[in-house]
Amino acid sequence: MTSAQVDNGQADGPKAVDAPAGEGYQRGLGARQIQMIAIGGAIGTGLFLGAGKAIDRAGPSLILAYAIAGLVIFFIMRALGELLMYRPVSGSFSEYAREFLGPFFGFVTGWTYWLFWVVTGITEVTAAATYMTYWWDIPQWLSALVFTVILYGANLISVKLFGELEFWFSMVKVTAILGMILICAGVLTVGFSDAGDTATVANLWNDGGFFPQGIGGTLMTLQIVMFAFLAVELVGVTAGESKDPKTVLPKAINTVPWRIAVFYVGALIMILSVVPWSTFKPGVSPFVAAFEEMGLGIGAAIVNFVVLTAALSSCNSGMYSTGRMLRDLAINGQGPKAFTKLTKNGLPLVGTTFSAALMLVGVWINYQWPGDAFNYVVSFATISGMWAWIMILVCQIRFRAKADRGELPQSSFKAPGAPFSSWFALAFIGLVIVMMAVDKDARISLYCAPLWGLVLGVSYLVLKARNPDNKAFAKR
Repeated sequence: MTSAQVDNGQADGPKAVDAPAGEGYQRGLGARQIQMIAIGGAIGTGLFLGAGKAIDRAGPSLILAYAIAGLVIFFIMRALGELLMYRPVSGSFSEYAREFLGPFFGFVTGWTYWLFWVVTGITEVTAAATYMTYWWDIPQWLSALVFTVILYGANLISVKLFGELEFWFSMVKVTAILGMILICAGVLTVGFSDAGDTATVANLWNDGGFFPQGIGGTLMTLQIVMFAFLAVELVGVTAGESKDPKTVLPKAINTVPWRIAVFYVGALIMILSVVPWSTFKPGVSPFVAAFEEMGLGIGAAIVNFVVLTAALSSCNSGMYSTGRMLRDLAINGQGPKAFTKLTKNGLPLVGTTFSAALMLVGVWINYQWPGDAFNYVVSFATISGMWAWIMILVCQIRFRAKADRGELPQSSFKAPGAPFSSWFALAFIGLVIVMMAVDKDARISLYCAPLWGLVLGVSYLVLKARNPDNKAFAKR
């Protein structure tokens, strides 16, 4: 399946029309938009909010956890890049799973990645509602409801405008982190602010050492760390709507190392040097807490606005992704036919609406458990998101083997060190899953995963029985 460009006519409203299978998307995402979507996708709630809990568990050694996990993410993204240059398609992960592993894996991957973004949308809107309490004492569920409705409306706009909004959302996040790094550097070198007298790089090892909670504490943060990187693979979903995917996507993927080095490792080194790690608390953004410790109240308010923007940006990307994934499944006969419908300006209205409706579950979660909502959904988002990474790596290994045998053309963007780098990344993901099993807070996701797998298995068999002649269920 490939995506083709259609006329740029604008719709009078969100009325859905039938679109030919595999056609209808507009290639409206340019190079700068793809670059910023790739950068912004890796900067969200996991860093701005989740890092507070991770710092409390691991102390300064969290820096090392982010660095190692970042290397693994680079291996995953280069594996994805190799597949994208072989065949840039809008279905991305599910299409590759379908081709290299069979129709069942394509079915499971598509629906699981859709579920990941629904759950992530709940996570991000939960975080946004949490940030709102910094200024006003309003119920979290009310903020979550308002944000969900607003973002749904934003996704009824053209893909070009979606890309432009994400460009500026990401620009705000990038500027904020760079500003934080510069301010912390100023505190360390010049000594201004309330933290000037105590700020020192020695804070990275003075308060209990670099591993104050032991190696075990660091390992227990791996699922939080990996959650922070979820969404970097979103560039794969944009392949069908990129103006020049074979030029733009490799450039975006190759920015992964410096993104991680600056926005994660660099930012944490600066923050934990200025403010001792024991100061940070779970559930509180370390960026906001750092400014408060420095006595820069206005800075804390600004950072809180930025992290609010980051959460809403990620949720917005989730709504974008879910509609595309549902349409890919429907085109391949593995989802309701209604999801193939597009608006006249190329938007998967039905799939986006269905996903947004399910994201309203986040409103109920915030109403029932306002204090624990974030922790409940993070672990399930992590396990469902990592399934997409596993599929990317396995498919890349299968593709490389076939290409080396001459059965398929070689990709123009080969993953360095593959297949060994891909096997290493798979082993690391396995370690993360083991750590999730040990962590009582994250273990719930491992209970839910088999149930979700059972639902998908039964659904697949039912669809296959009802449509025995459908090519979507035949091995390629």
